[in-house]
Amino acid sequence: MAVSNDASAVSSMDFKKCRKFHVFLVLVLVFVISYSVSYKWSISGRWRETVRRKVNILIWHWPFGNISTLQRDECWDSYHVPGCNLVDNRSLFPQADVVIYHNRELQNGVSKLPLDLPRLPAQKWVWLSLESPAHNGDLRRYGGLFNWTMTYQSDADIFLPYGELVPRTTKGNYTIPAKKTLVCWVVSNYQSSHKRSTVYMSLKSLIPVEVYGRWANKPLNDDQVLPTISQCYFYLAFENSVHTDYITEKLWYNAFLAGTVPVVLGPPRANYEAYIPKDSFIHVDDFASITELATFLNELASDKERYNSYFRWRSDYYVKLFHSWSEQFCQICQIYERLPPRKIYDDLDSWSKHEP
Repeated sequence: MAVSNDASAVSSMDFKKCRKFHVFLVLVLVFVISYSVSYKWSISGRWRETVRRKVNILIWHWPFGNISTLQRDECWDSYHVPGCNLVDNRSLFPQADVVIYHNRELQNGVSKLPLDLPRLPAQKWVWLSLESPAHNGDLRRYGGLFNWTMTYQSDADIFLPYGELVPRTTKGNYTIPAKKTLVCWVVSNYQSSHKRSTVYMSLKSLIPVEVYGRWANKPLNDDQVLPTISQCYFYLAFENSVHTDYITEKLWYNAFLAGTVPVVLGPPRANYEAYIPKDSFIHVDDFASITELATFLNELASDKERYNSYFRWRSDYYVKLFHSWSEQFCQICQIYERLPPRKIYDDLDSWSKHEP
């Protein structure tokens, strides 16, 4: 009887162990299946996300006819922008997610919009211009065609400034180029009706202004511009028209990169200060008269310590310029998912003329 009871107890224990083992196997199986499903879903999700981010951008015509040779994977090979296919082959129009049109070629008739081609409903057209509203021409015929704008204006869908200041990771040392000329100006498109021309004529009657460019019959080669301007205490960074955010290479390249102090004529001082330090430039509007401006420039040039203070910002920032069109176009992929998906400019002409 005792043996029978012991055998029954052992049998019961074996049954419990077996049941626990089976439960353990079931739990392991559930874990493996869950992990497998989760992994496959994750991989599938990442794959779908990668496919979704692959953006095909077509350059319908190169700005100003400055054609660049694109590499097979230009955006990744040149700028490490992933998921971006930049092309300039018009036969790829049906597959393009984004098509870029530069306004200058549309205005002068060098290129036309492909209104005769079937356009995918999701395809986005980008209107590109770095000109001020005064030089964009009549855009009324483009109403209802473009989805995004790409300009220097801060409220454009794709912001494209002429330059920017980038904070340095460490303090930088800057050597101010030696100076021998008080004021200089490089100008090719001189029109007496421009405000900048009026200011120049008044200023040159008070202080010496060295003028270069086609208008002055003293053209400079590309490799002569910066060395020439660098010898000037001040550079007249005068815009050809006055509009909000219209701050061009005249400041970023001719003045800042050359290493001189810009005297600016353009939008109000507050607009400049949104992009550059307040003590890095001189604004024409700061003075009640051109005579006061001329006096100030003379005095500042003779005060070395005060003049040098206009370069202090260079220890904290460096100048980054807009160089390559292809680099800027590739950057569209970086913000593609954040751009408005259903936007249409019904009145592009009015938008181009507004002040942000």
